[in-house]
Amino acid sequence: MRILQVCSVTTFGGGERHLVDLSHALVDLGHEVYAASVPGSPLSAELSFLNKENTLRLTQRNYLKNLTSLVAFIREHDIEIVHAHAARDYHLAAFAVRRASQGTLVLTRHTLFPLRGINKLVLSNVSRVIAVSQAVAESLRKNGVVESSKITVIYNGIDTDRFARSSAEANVPVLIGTVGHLAPIKGHDVFVRAAALIAPHRPDVRFAIIGEDKSPDLGYRRSLEALIAELGLKDVVAMPGWRDDINALLSSLTLFVSAARSEPFGLAIVEAMAADRPIIATASEGALEIIADGVTGKLVPIDDPEALAQAINNLLDNPHESSRLAHNAQRVARDRFSLARMARDTERVYREVL
Repeated sequence: MRILQVCSVTTFGGGERHLVDLSHALVDLGHEVYAASVPGSPLSAELSFLNKENTLRLTQRNYLKNLTSLVAFIREHDIEIVHAHAARDYHLAAFAVRRASQGTLVLTRHTLFPLRGINKLVLSNVSRVIAVSQAVAESLRKNGVVESSKITVIYNGIDTDRFARSSAEANVPVLIGTVGHLAPIKGHDVFVRAAALIAPHRPDVRFAIIGEDKSPDLGYRRSLEALIAELGLKDVVAMPGWRDDINALLSSLTLFVSAARSEPFGLAIVEAMAADRPIIATASEGALEIIADGVTGKLVPIDDPEALAQAINNLLDNPHESSRLAHNAQRVARDRFSLARMARDTERVYREVL
């Protein structure tokens, strides 16, 4: 199949990682993969494995130019599937398919936020919307913008072997870590408050918040830094920003924590599972679908630093239980959340809509 992936996002997060990994896997399955992205963006760099003639340069602000270019590109390359991954590109892809009079439109929905009512008309030509979790699918159904019959769930997949290769590395310091872009919804402040409860009794434990604040004013990062200072944790909690070697980072953790207030899926949780790390997560929408409490990790209430601290202490006190949870989680990651499985399921959707 000739498949065009569309994404004009200029930052790099879970949705962009998903697009890159899916594109790699589809190429490995023998498909002709094309991509439309903004040159100079992290996503564009990650897609550099594609032939130059298979890539379309999008602009950040000129919508009409993007639409015209996309229509011409679809026609020139006889594109069969146009797959948009970010809400900002749904309209662009929908209009381009209409104008080109060819190609079948597929969207992936990565978030729980409802679509605006206007999309019922604009996206009427969509053939399938892929939700990354049951929670996202349910949100779409309740929203009513997309027909329920067009919604399907495909969990995100990762290269589980890449994380497993790093998991054998020794982790001598006791390091509790969390990974994700810095935003209130991710609950990093809850993580810091849990650290404040643990640190006085465990001077050997350190905490790390891995991620960047994507907002223009870095307001949430500054609020976290202020909270860390207020609680006297400057030597205990580190905020090194984003790390590209995320597999090596995960292998250095004693425990992985997700303190999210809401989570449509939880890609970092799955990566930690593949890396053979014991996991503690708040009972967010995504975590509830990924983690079986007491089997592949521990679930704690949302916005409850005391419960989070207690769960961390319990696993630190019980290495055998930590190891059991981690090994179970790694097996599940390989079975349910592999990149190969995601690619095959997506390929099946493409064939169905064609």
